[in-house]
Amino acid sequence: MAPDTSLQTSTLPPAQPKYVLRGHTAQVHAVRFLRCNSRLLTGDADGWVILWDVPIKRPVAVWRAHAQTILGVGVWGEVEEKVITHGRDNKLHVWQIRPEDEVGLSKVLPIEETTAERRAPWLIHSLNVNALNFCSFAKCRIPDSDHSGERSILIAVPGINDGAITITSLPSQSRFAAIPPLKDINTGMLMALRLHQTSTSLTVLAGYESGHVAFFRQPSSGQPWKPSYVAKTHAQPVLSLDLAPGLGAFFSSSADAIIARHSLDASTEPVLLRTKHAGQQSLVVRSDEKVFATAGWDGRVRVYGTKGGMTELAVLKWHKEGCYAVAFADILDEVEQVEGIEGSAGERDGAQVTTKAMTVSQRREADSAKTHWLAAGSKDGKVSLWDIY
Repeated sequence: MAPDTSLQTSTLPPAQPKYVLRGHTAQVHAVRFLRCNSRLLTGDADGWVILWDVPIKRPVAVWRAHAQTILGVGVWGEVEEKVITHGRDNKLHVWQIRPEDEVGLSKVLPIEETTAERRAPWLIHSLNVNALNFCSFAKCRIPDSDHSGERSILIAVPGINDGAITITSLPSQSRFAAIPPLKDINTGMLMALRLHQTSTSLTVLAGYESGHVAFFRQPSSGQPWKPSYVAKTHAQPVLSLDLAPGLGAFFSSSADAIIARHSLDASTEPVLLRTKHAGQQSLVVRSDEKVFATAGWDGRVRVYGTKGGMTELAVLKWHKEGCYAVAFADILDEVEQVEGIEGSAGERDGAQVTTKAMTVSQRREADSAKTHWLAAGSKDGKVSLWDIY
């Protein structure tokens, strides 16, 4: 029986974003949800970072974090009160932005001219890093760090030599590991990184200019780092990597039209999806590991299933210029949604929430927390917000 193609030939109007955030004057290279989906971080090619209040779609902090392009943004802390920014100015900064700090920070967007002083968050850590390429940092927690104080994290960035990886511990700023380039393979520059820490080991994923991907597992004390898996699945430089640990897999995208799914135990050959869309720059797996999305140079955001043949589920078209960054909101259970509402007056019975006591603002927060947001940053300087699946 021929497959049902009714969805492909549907005359329904194309999907539209729920909202478009306008504030950047340069292309948006990084997006990241935080604080139970109540905030969104965006970073652009001029070094500006904006922290948006997602429920009301307004900025709560705006500052120029770097003198050059923002390569990546991240969060750190039990209540995600620290923001990490990585720029092409060879700097990685950690800023403190607690919810109570937002009141005193600048909210003047880059598109708005002002002579007033723009008050930035408090800079609490700064690292000198190598940023000769466009590879963003990767981060993970250290599970056995001291719970009585500041929880430690690991930060991975490209090393000085092509293909090398440097891993640093924060807040100590001590060198944790130095992973050498792949032996006997001319990989070129490091293009993408991911870290995954379990209770027993650290896994480092790497994508290279040559189209190779590799992963390394933390060796026994005193032993050198060696790759557990190396594969050349792309004909062009790897642009992005992301993990689905629950599926035992990770995914890679490239400047070519291939998306690859790799096994984390290296037990099977990679599965290749040969799309017709070259240049899928940002690939992100949603927290429930059911879908992943890519940001394409053709201005489309595409959503795929993580299993089987990685079926294309949706094409989101709104931007007229290329998309460079994509992010999913976390899929939260009801308890997490309640915990994400600052100052909520709702009473909790197990996972049940009494919403009658909530203010309008708290209801708005609750609605945002449970929305399955997808954010896409584009060359046009705009960030589109979509509600999907």
